[in-house]
Amino acid sequence: MTEKIENLNTTKNEYRNRELSWLQFNARVLQEAEDHSVPLIERLRFLGIFSNNLDEFFKVRYATVRRIVEAGKGGRSFLGGISASDLLEEITQIVIEQQSQSLRILQKIRKELHKENIYIINETEVTKAQSEFILDYFIRKVSPALVTIMIGELEEFPSLKDSAAYLAVRMVMKKDDETFQSRSNFALIEIPKVIDRFIVLPSKGDKQYIIILDDLIRYCLNNIFSIFKYESISAHMIKITRDAELDIDSDLSRSFIEKISKSVKNRSSGDPVRFVYDKSIDAETLQFLLQKMGIDTTDSIIPGGRYHNRRDYMKFPSLGRNDLLYKKIEPLPIKGLSMQGSLFDKIADKDYLLYAPYQSFSYVVKFLREAALDPKVKSIRITIYRLAQISHIASSLINAVKNGKKVTVQIELQARFDEEANIEYAEQMQSEGVRLIFGVSGLKVHCKACVIERLENEKIKRYAFISTGNFNESTARIYTDYTLFTSNQKIGKEINKVFDFFEVNYKIKKYNHLIVSPHYTRNAMYHLIDTEIQNKKNGKPSGIRLKMNSLSDFKMIDKLYQASRAGVKIKLIIRGICCLMPGVKGMSENIEVISIVDKFLEHPRLFIFENGGETKIYISSADFMGRNLDNRVEISCPIYDKDIKQELIDTFEISWKDNVKARIISGKALNKYRKNDEEPFRSQFKLYEYYQQKLNT
Repeated sequence: MTEKIENLNTTKNEYRNRELSWLQFNARVLQEAEDHSVPLIERLRFLGIFSNNLDEFFKVRYATVRRIVEAGKGGRSFLGGISASDLLEEITQIVIEQQSQSLRILQKIRKELHKENIYIINETEVTKAQSEFILDYFIRKVSPALVTIMIGELEEFPSLKDSAAYLAVRMVMKKDDETFQSRSNFALIEIPKVIDRFIVLPSKGDKQYIIILDDLIRYCLNNIFSIFKYESISAHMIKITRDAELDIDSDLSRSFIEKISKSVKNRSSGDPVRFVYDKSIDAETLQFLLQKMGIDTTDSIIPGGRYHNRRDYMKFPSLGRNDLLYKKIEPLPIKGLSMQGSLFDKIADKDYLLYAPYQSFSYVVKFLREAALDPKVKSIRITIYRLAQISHIASSLINAVKNGKKVTVQIELQARFDEEANIEYAEQMQSEGVRLIFGVSGLKVHCKACVIERLENEKIKRYAFISTGNFNESTARIYTDYTLFTSNQKIGKEINKVFDFFEVNYKIKKYNHLIVSPHYTRNAMYHLIDTEIQNKKNGKPSGIRLKMNSLSDFKMIDKLYQASRAGVKIKLIIRGICCLMPGVKGMSENIEVISIVDKFLEHPRLFIFENGGETKIYISSADFMGRNLDNRVEISCPIYDKDIKQELIDTFEISWKDNVKARIISGKALNKYRKNDEEPFRSQFKLYEYYQQKLNT
């Protein structure tokens, strides 16, 4: 789906606050859960995505603002004119409203599931036949995995795991039981993550039943606490979210892997930044928990529904109901690039573009596997940011080493929330003989590039692929990203320069083709925008089309405002954060912005500059955020092939056409939908059709 981003700010401020803009993005995710044109089970999964996004937001962004408050700083200059303390309060209010909205949406979806004979029941609705199944399931699978802590008499409250869900249990003890000092006895039950959250119960006729693990445990409370004498027992869900920023120590005796490993482990004991609780919890239990956990006013305390960790809805069972799911698509081949023969032979003749998931990511794996076996290949250099849980990329690189190739991997150990997986793969590759580089101190390596050197006719020839996304087979099925395959020797040589910079980073390299952060991207983009301004003044063709995840750098936004005031037409497709305010007279009336939220996560970065009729196009790993421009290693790669240029323009315009029937986001309401008689224009489906047609022409 696409939404046109309105001017939500009625003040004279020139920028939206980054955090509030992100919350607007997550509101668009929530809209998908309410959109009746989205298949019913997929709507549940969007609720899960909304919740998962919110968890990560609190771990990182909210935690960062909270640190600003605790440091006694205002933060107005880089928070878009709002103080950090006011921002925390506004975030909390927005999240409370969004959480309430998500609960209302969930109730509507459950009613619609009933019409499809799908019932999510709770512990009060269990039939006798279901009871036998549940008790057996509990004894066999759940009970051995439960961690139950009696907290009523503990002097020190246990440390709760980040984002884990707990049932806070209160037992009102019988009057004649003198075991405990108080009549109220408290316990915590950790909801085990190793068990599916949704348990499918035996069906009855054409009716299907599901019980959530939380309710299954509630149903078995008497079994768990059978040794206690109580009059009544109740259980309510709670969850805390902790500060997830990594604090890396400066101990020179430790290796970088050891430092990151230690910092990741310390994350589990980070300060709590959000406490979510079932709003129906009794006052005594809530007060007991807040006091024992030391939750204070700088933390976000959010009353929620009966169930937390709604991110688990991302894995809601399909139940064999393909009619309630998105229609599956089979990734298409790239026209003219067969998986049967040698990819080197084909890429030697021309460049090829892969647009996953519309086209098969298998080309990347095939290319590396071929390189691992090819006796002509002498070396492989590749950057890795996030690997799949079972990575064919990693196994191909290890295979290459075993075949005598020189393999160098720059692996980013600080890829947020993937640190542990990357550390594990780093250690595995290192033990197999892969040479690892850990980048540059103070700079996260976010670029996605690979260069392969091959001996042909007694000369080294370079082959490369550069991507907007991670070399990850799992995310390539759900993230849209471009990957360019090329044998352009100048580009291959400049990728090698980037790797040289990783190893000798006091020498700043010069590039004639690639645009590389942190040294060149900002000024290069300024220059490209200035060229469009000058062309507009001179009556030449001008225009800017940009597609990216986030646009938050104020200086870059100012440059786009300058272009708008000069009359340059600017189209922006920004999936997430957008601090730019479009359509403001005298500032940005020539800028339009849309945001696409749909079946696949929009992830590519694409920059198109009209350039007086000789269009310049780049694919990039960089968003227009301060961190990407100034504090990371990023690569923007020029596109020289005319056919690929046209393909990128086509795909941008197909996405832009979604704006024809866009939903409008207002500052408060989330539900301004198109008319019911309007068929939704889903650009992602149209893009798949586009590549199908290319194959047939």
